[in-house]
Amino acid sequence: MPGWAETLGAGAGGGAMPSLADLQHWTWVMGRAQQMMLEQGLAMAKAAPATPAANPFAQQVQDFWADSLSLWQRFLDPAAPRPEEPAAQAADKRFRGEAWRANPVFDWIRQSYFMIADHMLRGIDAIEGVDEARRAQLRFAARGFVDAMSPSNFALTNPEVIAKTIETRGENLLKGMQHMLADLARGQLTHTPGDAFEVGRNLATTPGKVIHRTPLYELIQYTPTTPDVLATPLVIFPPWINRFYILDLTPEKSFIRWCLDQGISVFMVSWKSADASLAHVTWDDYVGAQVEAVDVIRELLDVPSVHAIGYCVAGTTLAATLALLAARGEADKVKSATFFTAQVDFARAGDLRNFIDDDQMKLVETLAPEGFLDGRYMAATFNLLRGRDLIWNYVTNNYLLGNDYAPFDLLHWNGDTTNLPVKWHMAYLRDLYRDNLLVSPGAIAVQGVPLDLTRVKTPSFVQAGREDHIAPAESVFEITRHFRGPVTFLLAGSGHIAGVVNPPAAQKYQYWTNDAPVQSLDEFVAGATETKGSWWLHWLKWLRGHGGETVPATGARVPGGGRLAAIEDAPGSYVRAR
Repeated sequence: MPGWAETLGAGAGGGAMPSLADLQHWTWVMGRAQQMMLEQGLAMAKAAPATPAANPFAQQVQDFWADSLSLWQRFLDPAAPRPEEPAAQAADKRFRGEAWRANPVFDWIRQSYFMIADHMLRGIDAIEGVDEARRAQLRFAARGFVDAMSPSNFALTNPEVIAKTIETRGENLLKGMQHMLADLARGQLTHTPGDAFEVGRNLATTPGKVIHRTPLYELIQYTPTTPDVLATPLVIFPPWINRFYILDLTPEKSFIRWCLDQGISVFMVSWKSADASLAHVTWDDYVGAQVEAVDVIRELLDVPSVHAIGYCVAGTTLAATLALLAARGEADKVKSATFFTAQVDFARAGDLRNFIDDDQMKLVETLAPEGFLDGRYMAATFNLLRGRDLIWNYVTNNYLLGNDYAPFDLLHWNGDTTNLPVKWHMAYLRDLYRDNLLVSPGAIAVQGVPLDLTRVKTPSFVQAGREDHIAPAESVFEITRHFRGPVTFLLAGSGHIAGVVNPPAAQKYQYWTNDAPVQSLDEFVAGATETKGSWWLHWLKWLRGHGGETVPATGARVPGGGRLAAIEDAPGSYVRAR
């Protein structure tokens, strides 16, 4: 009788039947998993009313029995008619290889996994006596467990890995082990080749100069590319949990370069990755830095105001900055504000709320003995939010199959981590994510000034991503409820990064607009108009509507041509600091 690997390897390539011993083994494995699910469901059902209408667990046990029986019948009689496979299962990239369906064993493993996963997640929704916050935590944990236990993640249950191992005589596993050991050494999962990209060489190459530097940030002024520019300059505040060059990737993807080509004077804040010298930094310092950057630009160009963009957490901070300026009677320093996937109301902030209970907050503090949190911990957290794509996909492709990493600029940026001042990071999680203080007038103060978002009347443009898993669109929409000035909301296709970095030339995705007054995201979507392609041009029209006057791109509009001498070439030093 041929060996197990030989039999399943043949099946991976041509659909040959596995041996009797193999069938017995995998019948036991999947049968035992189904038995465990049934035993758990029956145990919970015994203590509750027996009728399905009164006890959801009883109904789920019945459903599980029916689904299990149907699966066994299909396995024993492969020629029998099958129900149409759900679209999500049919499109699942983990099981796109032909052998997952051609080989009866792997087809059964695949279908058993889907069935068990479905019932496990449904079981979370059927639990009674827990609040919604706890249910969300359980659902998130169960989803992570389900993704981790996929048969595609294990060499002996993945027909593509078996076939590759036979084909290469195990070289794929050795190469995969090299990848894994390298990741263990650096303490971070690799997504793209380390030498494929370099800041200043093929990323963040837009010409400009650092014209101002503090211990917390560098201010970069970019070189104009048009003879005339908008009189009102634009300052961009990127999130300090990442490097600023997400908006200056390769030239064809660079939002900064695109803005310059539209005749906008562009300034960028580049935050310093925290070290022990920044252990004392709090939110007051980041808000103060935004106010200072605005004043530096106003004085340099001799203009009354600036346009400002805040991305993600820097958008949250920009909202606080606007509230602070409004309280001081200085709101006119910012002519318009744009928010990229930013939240101010964290009541519906998504899966990140699963990381803010007291135990996890204490754990974060223990990870930062010198006053700053290693950025690799944050990277791991964000990877967990999309574990199937950002963790297990690479385990399969690069550890088990031994494939080379594919160059991808966005994933290079994603792995280029920054450290965070833990004092401020803890306050951010506690005061905003957990206690949601920013939307309670006067509940939180900056530089001794109580903040009230309802005093913000600055014209604002709010962009959200339809598939954003970090700042959910329904959470971002809440900005429209708290500001009192004119607010334009736009929903972009894709997520937290690709939904923002979508240049018009790429002709990708779409966006939705709705000029009617609405009270919820659902109402916005119901009456929205869809437009194919990038939303950048729509934003540009909006921006010009808040000041279309132009001036020659000379003198102080050229980096180093005004009162502030150039310190060094863009992209500066802070973006390269570890």
